[in-house]
Amino acid sequence: MSTNNLSEEAKTRLMNFFNNTIDPKGMAKVIRQANYLLALGAMREQTLQNETINLENSFYWLNELAEILNPYLDVE
Repeated sequence: MSTNNLSEEAKTRLMNFFNNTIDPKGMAKVIRQANYLLALGAMREQTLQNETINLENSFYWLNELAEILNPYLDVE
């Protein structure tokens, strides 16, 4: 596991994300839901409709967090 420190910009973005967008407990829930659904889908090779909707929501929040940690889509 890496021990690199976050830049001040990344820290600020994370604070804003968790203060204004989604709370840390909600984000942890999203991550756990995504992990569960990915594992379930791999085991079943299919997903149910409700699980697919949860996975879509989880994907959105994980992508938002990734953009905060390392902006990729905003770079021109």
